[in-house]
Amino acid sequence: MSDNAAEVTAAGIARLAGVGRAAVSNWRRRHPDFPKPVGGTETSPSFALAEVEQWLRDQGKIAEVPLRERVWQQLAGHPAGAVPALIHAGCVLLLVRDRPTAWLQLSAVSDEKLAFLLPPALEEILAPRFGPQRAVHTPGTPELGPSVPLLRATAELAAELGARQTYEFLLGRHLDANPRQYTLTPPGPAALMAALAGSPRTVLDPACGTGTLLRAVAQATAVQDGRALHGQEADPDLAALAALRLALQTESGTTEVRVAAADSLRADAFPQLAADAVLCHPPFNERNWGHDELAYDARWEYGFPARTESELAWVQHALARLRDGGTAVLLMPPAAASRRSGRRIRADLLRRGALRAVVSLPAGAAPPYGIPLHLWVLRKPAAEGRPSHELLLVDTADLSAAGRDKLDWPALHTTVLDTWQTFDRDGSVEERPGVSRSVSVIQLLDDDVDLAPARHLPPPAAGGGAAELARVREQLADTLRQTAELTPATGESAQPSRWPTTTVGELARAGALVLRAGGAGAGSGERVLTEQDVLAGSAPSGTLPEGAAEDPVLVAVGDVVVPVLGGGSVARVVDEATAGAALGRSLQLLRPDPAALDPWFLAGFLRGTANNRQASSYASTSTRLDVRRLQLPRLPLADQRQYGERFRTLAEFEDALRRAGRLGEQLVQGLYDGLTDGTVRPE
Repeated sequence: MSDNAAEVTAAGIARLAGVGRAAVSNWRRRHPDFPKPVGGTETSPSFALAEVEQWLRDQGKIAEVPLRERVWQQLAGHPAGAVPALIHAGCVLLLVRDRPTAWLQLSAVSDEKLAFLLPPALEEILAPRFGPQRAVHTPGTPELGPSVPLLRATAELAAELGARQTYEFLLGRHLDANPRQYTLTPPGPAALMAALAGSPRTVLDPACGTGTLLRAVAQATAVQDGRALHGQEADPDLAALAALRLALQTESGTTEVRVAAADSLRADAFPQLAADAVLCHPPFNERNWGHDELAYDARWEYGFPARTESELAWVQHALARLRDGGTAVLLMPPAAASRRSGRRIRADLLRRGALRAVVSLPAGAAPPYGIPLHLWVLRKPAAEGRPSHELLLVDTADLSAAGRDKLDWPALHTTVLDTWQTFDRDGSVEERPGVSRSVSVIQLLDDDVDLAPARHLPPPAAGGGAAELARVREQLADTLRQTAELTPATGESAQPSRWPTTTVGELARAGALVLRAGGAGAGSGERVLTEQDVLAGSAPSGTLPEGAAEDPVLVAVGDVVVPVLGGGSVARVVDEATAGAALGRSLQLLRPDPAALDPWFLAGFLRGTANNRQASSYASTSTRLDVRRLQLPRLPLADQRQYGERFRTLAEFEDALRRAGRLGEQLVQGLYDGLTDGTVRPE
């Protein structure tokens, strides 16, 4: 099949040209020579990628499609679907990495012959790499035929980025494009779970998904000869993706990768395994986990789980696959620590010393993001060992602000890991009110056996103590005085002005400003200015995920950032403290030419209520702002600066009001807490 077979949707065209989807719709209406749909549906048509590229070049919309964007569009438009295309690409990336000379020889032939020669070459790579129970089967010539253009482009991208990075990019883009299909373990909790497991040589994840936890182990520990990564996943497609991901992350001579496609509870693929560590993010609240057919299974050493306690079945499966003294770390729903139906199993886990720690993560750490999930750290008791008499409880809720974009993972990681290592070494830890405590097992063996950390930790000093409350009060008083000084005068009444106006879109076409849309970017660890940060007037709080899809848009001093969802009239001028952050999703950046536009003038007029109303479109459940339709008056630069200075002082007043509100809430809640726990006297 030729390269012309690759198709692209309107959203893909918008990515290619760096514009919004509305612009693509306008091109289709206004340009009769715009490529005609070749597939899809009436409401979501698809277009031939090559025709779209040529039209964009002819119109001057792009000079050249970036290679990785071309590869992604070929993968997304694959006739068999994105997942089979990802599997084919992963197989070839293994060949490119491990036998580059063989690939060069194969790729020199025609597409038809390459599809014929690839299967035996791939079999030589896949069979020894994945063993007899392998989740990745060698694709045949008929399957590979439609993939050949994609495979050639993927190999070309690997020469630019590297085989592992290319696969991470393609897989990450696919997962981002289909968020509702997959329950993923984010990088933060995955890295923490891997660190809690220590430095194991043999690791199992019995519900491995796309292999995130096993990959975190491979990243966290030094390369060891004889290291083995075992995974099992009920979805065959996910099992294949995980196996290829792990194989590309590790070297064949040092790490064994074994991934099986089957349900671990019903069809355990590794019944004889005695692993050093088991990491698992099991499915939550599963009623159909095998309760009826597994009633007499030997794995239920700590009690037969109730139908509603699927997570406790996974806990016991993990313990059954450990060697004596091995460590298991599971991500658990908080209800598993307190449901009455599981209290007998929890009690037996405590009595026999199998459960060593329960760590409460902040809400937003992992899906479902609305609740604070728990980490359970377990240790398989040795036959001759003596059970531990203490359980470590850690609550990290106060270490980070709520919301997944605001979690301070470095601080959280350090707190949890340092506390666990101290407890694991000494058998107990020094009590930290509100954060951590080692609790006697005897204290926990009551009628409920409730292991939720917050119910057993002494509360921290209210508001940081009386001294901290006094400091907050002083800050609030200073901020209120500043707010009073900044309160703007309203001026005298005047008739509405009738300026000649222009639109943001016209200014962009004239070169007076540049428009850029926000989104996830490549790299990791960079600050991200999120939509919530702009609305709240706070510092950048997000981070870019590793292997994200495209290069980030970095904001600079004087840029104006506007949220496009929600219907609010907000515009923020980037200052030096925010400059350098990546632009997050649902944000539009306007970069004015300082010789033509004053940024504060621009931001001020963009915030007009009537201006936002006429530039907004409405769906059934949301409002979207078309930034290009926002209007500004045509004024000389000197007049713009006069307006801009007034808008800047209004922004200072608004910031002072926000600070006062936050300090007031902190003081009020601190006093409520202090009065109710006795640390603050009523007089």
